[in-house]
Amino acid sequence: MPTSATGTSTERPTPAAAPRTAGFTLLELLVVVTIVGVFVGAAVLSTGISGDDRDIEREAFRLTSLLDLVREEALMQNRDYGLLFAESGYGFYLYDSLQLAWIEPGADELLSTHDLDDELGLALRIEDRDVNIARNIDTEETDAPQPQVMILSTGEMTPFEATLYRDFDGLSRIVRAQFDGSLEIVDDDLALR
Repeated sequence: MPTSATGTSTERPTPAAAPRTAGFTLLELLVVVTIVGVFVGAAVLSTGISGDDRDIEREAFRLTSLLDLVREEALMQNRDYGLLFAESGYGFYLYDSLQLAWIEPGADELLSTHDLDDELGLALRIEDRDVNIARNIDTEETDAPQPQVMILSTGEMTPFEATLYRDFDGLSRIVRAQFDGSLEIVDDDLALR
């Protein structure tokens, strides 16, 4: 209350002279809500609650990296390689021209059979046709493996599309290879079932 020389004033102050009451404006509240929303969104994405596809991306990158490595090795060593796919993984083989058969690469850990995580699967297309592949690669049951994809000593490769997928959320990535050996990873939003 304003005071005067004679005592306390009973007049109400005008609105322009009124002190600002405590509180927030609508604009300040919107700015705070927006900032909190950005931080919550970043936290959700970083923890993977919204559907983590890093496993599929890692497997697609691993396959393309191995194919690049094998293609370079085929060129340098003048050897043909093969790639056998199964729903649960894949494995590389060497062509032995003396035995006229595909053989395992031996002690090379990078080219040994690779099993995918349990929740991941693999599908194969060659020349725009789906290829029926076995559920597992069982090297003991297969006396004469027949790889679906060949990586030739000239650097050429069987064109194919290998789709890595996860059933429960429908995430997938396609590894696409061309005849000249070029590779690409393509996002695919369709779930394979």
